[in-house]
Amino acid sequence: MVFALCACGGGGDAAETNPPATEAPSGGDEQTEAPSGGETAKGSVYWLNFKPEADDILHQIAEMYTNETGVPVQVTTAASGTYEETLRAEMDKPNPPTLFVIGNAPAVNTWKDYALDLTGTAIANELNTDAYNLYDDSGKLVSIGYCYEAYGIIVNPTLLGQAGYKVEDIKNFETLKAAAEDIHARAAELGFDAFTSNDMDDSSSWRYTGHMINLEYYYEEQAANTKWTESPATLTGDYMDNYRNLYDLCVNNSTVARSDLATGGHDAEAEFKDSKAVFFVQGSWEWGAVSETVPDATMIPYYCGVAGEEKAGLNCGTENCWAINSKASAENQQATMDFMVWMVTDPEASEMLTNGVGAFGVMPYKSAVTSTNGFLADANEYAANGCYVMDWATNYQPNVNEYRAVLVSALNQYNADPSDANWETVVTAAIQGWATQYQAVNG
Repeated sequence: MVFALCACGGGGDAAETNPPATEAPSGGDEQTEAPSGGETAKGSVYWLNFKPEADDILHQIAEMYTNETGVPVQVTTAASGTYEETLRAEMDKPNPPTLFVIGNAPAVNTWKDYALDLTGTAIANELNTDAYNLYDDSGKLVSIGYCYEAYGIIVNPTLLGQAGYKVEDIKNFETLKAAAEDIHARAAELGFDAFTSNDMDDSSSWRYTGHMINLEYYYEEQAANTKWTESPATLTGDYMDNYRNLYDLCVNNSTVARSDLATGGHDAEAEFKDSKAVFFVQGSWEWGAVSETVPDATMIPYYCGVAGEEKAGLNCGTENCWAINSKASAENQQATMDFMVWMVTDPEASEMLTNGVGAFGVMPYKSAVTSTNGFLADANEYAANGCYVMDWATNYQPNVNEYRAVLVSALNQYNADPSDANWETVVTAAIQGWATQYQAVNG
């Protein structure tokens, strides 16, 4: 099942950045031993949240815990696409976060000295799998997954049916393309379009430069018969034409013209919820929001023209991994540990975090409630039917903000003039840009 095989959030990037220029002030003595949990916390918690869509529910959770225990819990949410710089800035302040995200291998290298070893701690003992944990080169448990997610193409089956198609009809890129182009051509008649808007501003571009580009990386992994455990120095670019296939299909058959995508300002989620489009490029964290008005919403894979993709499943993984600040005081570390354990064991808190609107989805903890997320059920069904799970190889993007910024710029140029020459600029940004950023990080 995919829950055992795969780990989004669309919050940005899971803290691959440069650490503060000066050591972060601790607000207390540094502790070398991890707190065990179970004691009454005397400190406070400061959580720098990675997931903007969870902001409301996390403030509710913080208030609940404070009301129950008296322990102050502050939640600050980084704006979409800004987690790296926000973390760096917050870590330089006198009272830095006690709970933050280290969500990928490059981030482990950057922030491992600021992460408490979670091996054998109370929160680690609540896990039901080790699949989403991150370790440094010494074997220290730097961060632990607190949820895992899936992304692909969300579908409104009712609208698709009104256009004369069934979800079961879409089995590969050829069938997806036929349906999308037909729906777009008849949009005025049908009253809805094929794809929602595909903005390239910071609030949306990660869907294409942090999610959809994963098909290039994943299929490179498969062609090499390997699974990345660290960033490769170079890419082949062998699947960039497949990336182009799907990207062009989205932006050419959408509610918004591709020439109008650079500055953003469109609301793809609202378009989908209001039945303005059949397809929505997004992830499982959207279930709570879209199922309110599209209760039969389902998710299909990134069909892009790769041979054998009829057996593709969803992209599954996580960049949502908790770390406790090793520079925080012993009391604040203990308070943070106790708060984490409460979140994954308290029935009401666990229900809110698993199934609430904008919440985490599946939490890999023994006492957490079962997710009712339909998109994760789709991921399970694909896996149960023998489809391959596309792992989140994007977690290994080097110098992620800089890398994606160049790719967004190239895509904007291509959208303005979708010529072959401008597509080569996109390829250069994705492939040569990877090598450039790898060298910037590794020398």
